[in-house]
Amino acid sequence: MRARSAAPTHGARRQRELRRRVALEAARLISEHGIRDYQLAKRKAAERLNAVDEASLPKNREIEDALREHQRLFDAGSHSAHLRLLRAAASRAMRFLEDFEPRLVGAVLEGTADRHSAVCLHLFCDAPEQLLVFLDEHAIDYTQSSRRLRFSQSDQREFPVIRLVNDEAAFDLTVFPADAIRQAPLDRVSARPMQRATLPMVEALAAAAPDQRLPIGT
Repeated sequence: MRARSAAPTHGARRQRELRRRVALEAARLISEHGIRDYQLAKRKAAERLNAVDEASLPKNREIEDALREHQRLFDAGSHSAHLRLLRAAASRAMRFLEDFEPRLVGAVLEGTADRHSAVCLHLFCDAPEQLLVFLDEHAIDYTQSSRRLRFSQSDQREFPVIRLVNDEAAFDLTVFPADAIRQAPLDRVSARPMQRATLPMVEALAAAAPDQRLPIGT
């Protein structure tokens, strides 16, 4: 009986090890090649490691943990310096856009941003045209697109996105109706409401150690 019970245990251990290898390879692809889609990074990593079993694929949270580990091991000094710069740039942009009640989201807030990362802000106004007029008045070049965000399994909505670049960083601005400030869309990693940080929170983060996390609301 003991000999029989050892096989599943060994198999489970091998599966866990493969999941971790896939997570680490996905983290490397994200960090070194700028792949922002966790699902795409996971698929590429699985192909490279010949991980064909669905149970061998890590969850998004495992990939994010592996990404933090990769950054600590291989890019600690430059990552910390660059994260400080991006958080400082986020603070200045949020002051500039204060009429639109900006909130910082994404990798710059969470501490996983790298040289490929944009500063992602959620902005709120009654009509997206208000933001476009504001940017035009300040002679700021931008491009427009849209993205679909999920609020629940059955609730997906599309929102305007403005992208721009200055000497500090690339910026990705998602424009929501004013009343959407009360409900954040779901995070692609945790499937929980996205963390959103106000300007005072971001200023505190910019002044803190790069690996420090503050309690963030939505």
